[in-house]
Amino acid sequence: MKKPDQILPDVLRRGLDVVFVGTAAGARSAAEGVYYAHPGNKFWRTLKDVGLLPDTFQPAEFHRAVAHGIGFTDMCKVRAGSDAAIGNDAFDRARFERAIRRTRPKLIAFTSKKAASVWLRVPSGKIGLGLQPAADDGFPLVFVLPSPSGLAVGYWDDRHWRDLANWIAAHRSA
Repeated sequence: MKKPDQILPDVLRRGLDVVFVGTAAGARSAAEGVYYAHPGNKFWRTLKDVGLLPDTFQPAEFHRAVAHGIGFTDMCKVRAGSDAAIGNDAFDRARFERAIRRTRPKLIAFTSKKAASVWLRVPSGKIGLGLQPAADDGFPLVFVLPSPSGLAVGYWDDRHWRDLANWIAAHRSA
């Protein structure tokens, strides 16, 4: 459910296979009220291509992705726009961590190095893609993906998205 101070609502519940974590809603996503709404964003097409969602799934149905084991949140819930426009003061690591600890997904998938860097407190240039070393505190496993944003097309590679889908398939019954 969307809280009054959130651009997009968290889509979280206990037992999800993966929660996708963005930096913040883009301008188009905020305007439409849909995660990854810009037509140049590869997010929804990639989830279908790697088998995490059926081809018939529509972005406006994002709240129904929980039926497929998928949830959503962002590191910033109160501002929208490009990463550069958000400002570091808008990121709420404590809110994010509370939400994840409360719902306990199997895996967290940051949809950019920037989003991961906010939570990990590591410069994005020092973060590798893929499955990260496990934390010792019982926090869910973390996966870092290349950004599906059209602004990051020069860095796009769906290989890590396929690795994520394979990990989920292997751990779904566990």
